[in-house]
Amino acid sequence: MASKPQLTFWQIWNMCFGFLGIQFGFALQNANVSRIFQTLGADIDQVPGLWIAAPLTGLLVQPVIGYFSDRTWTRLGRRRPYFLWGAIFSTLALLVMPNSPELWIAAGMLWILDASLNVSMEPFRAFVGDQLSPRQRPTGYAMQSFFIGVGSVVASLLPWLLAKAGVANTAAPGEVPDTVRYAFYAGGTVLLLAIVWTVLRTREYPPEVLRAFDDAEPEGRPRGVAPVPRAAGGWPWLLAGLVGAGLVWRLGWDRLLYVLAALPLAYGSLRVIAPRLRRDAMLASLTADLHAMPATMRQLAVVQFFSWFGLFCMWIYTTAAVTRVHYGTTDTASAAWNDGANWVGVLFAAYNGFAALAAIAIPWMARRFGLRGSHLCNLWLGGLGLLSIAVIGDPQWLLLSMVGVGFAWASILSLPYAMLSDSLPAEKMGVYMGIFNFFIVIPQLVAVSTLGVVLSRVLGGEPVRVLVLGGISLLVAGLCVLLVRDDRSRAPAVSVASGATS
Repeated sequence: MASKPQLTFWQIWNMCFGFLGIQFGFALQNANVSRIFQTLGADIDQVPGLWIAAPLTGLLVQPVIGYFSDRTWTRLGRRRPYFLWGAIFSTLALLVMPNSPELWIAAGMLWILDASLNVSMEPFRAFVGDQLSPRQRPTGYAMQSFFIGVGSVVASLLPWLLAKAGVANTAAPGEVPDTVRYAFYAGGTVLLLAIVWTVLRTREYPPEVLRAFDDAEPEGRPRGVAPVPRAAGGWPWLLAGLVGAGLVWRLGWDRLLYVLAALPLAYGSLRVIAPRLRRDAMLASLTADLHAMPATMRQLAVVQFFSWFGLFCMWIYTTAAVTRVHYGTTDTASAAWNDGANWVGVLFAAYNGFAALAAIAIPWMARRFGLRGSHLCNLWLGGLGLLSIAVIGDPQWLLLSMVGVGFAWASILSLPYAMLSDSLPAEKMGVYMGIFNFFIVIPQLVAVSTLGVVLSRVLGGEPVRVLVLGGISLLVAGLCVLLVRDDRSRAPAVSVASGATS
């Protein structure tokens, strides 16, 4: 069986360039959606619930897109049609969202934006696995991290840069400032152009060629179709979900906690229904693949949970924390609040800039400390970065906090995929990358359903304490990395800067 040809640096550059545009959209979303919600009248404890569209969309969209992209072959290839259509709808959402006249319209546009971004993003992860040999996959994922960092820097800085250029940074109550609106217009344009570049400048292996390569089936993994698990295994999950929903109703807890009860209910229902479907039905196939996931994926799931919970703490509450603690205001119409919100955009740009630099350093770290050791180190840097926000007084010095966050972000976007990819069969690369997204989405759902309650009832209504909670979560994630079996921790590392192995 033949090995995949080694691609050149510029070939890998072209195949990952579209991630620049995707992250442009995500960065604008992460840095500005809470600001838009608060501008349109949302209370601080409502914001997590309004964010619920993002993780729910990823939970539903990514495995479905992965399932269908594994089975797609058109004139544009296997993954590229999804890149293109996702980019078109993402661009439209970015143009509409900052002009939302009502809060509920902005929340709906977040749903559309996140769904469209997920349609583009999920096949990109599988695209790297399809096109690159195991030896070059760390380069591909690190290159994606590089473009994520670069795109996020520019996108996060846009409102601040536009304000410096004289664009109005304040508006009448209930209206989004021009700095944010124009930033979203620019983001939509960049997103579409970057995706089109990758679509036009790359090619894909046909399915029969992929099956002929020597990495099509990972060693030690059972061959053949995974069996659908028995329905009996679903009843305990259904019971747990029903008990949880009953407790929320009976004790009058926050309604967002129904989301947590819905998770075991959904999985239990899937387990019960799947055996009654045809074996080739999508739900039956997804259930079988989920049940038969590689051991490495199960171990990484715990790491991903604590990693992404910490990140979501940061994305939701940094604007509220910085404007309250460092700028001394909660008035969303004031100049001080909008200056603080713009500075959060600068901070987000900074951590993404440091992530772009970290993407160059990570291959060296992997060679020196192994994949697990490198990920542990980077997650701890991120945890310390978030914790430091609570003790730093001068907002300018918060840039130092972003160094650690940047290294953690680059690591989260690359090293788990490097540890995982060799355990996945080529014909199921898309669906397993989509299933792996569950372990990104579930912690986000936990965050949006619990953080509002935790903030008001446990943390005294101080958003900065949520950032401390996020820092602790990243430290725990680092410890959980030690539980991951990493057979490639001493494999040759690949330099993202040169594209050469070493």
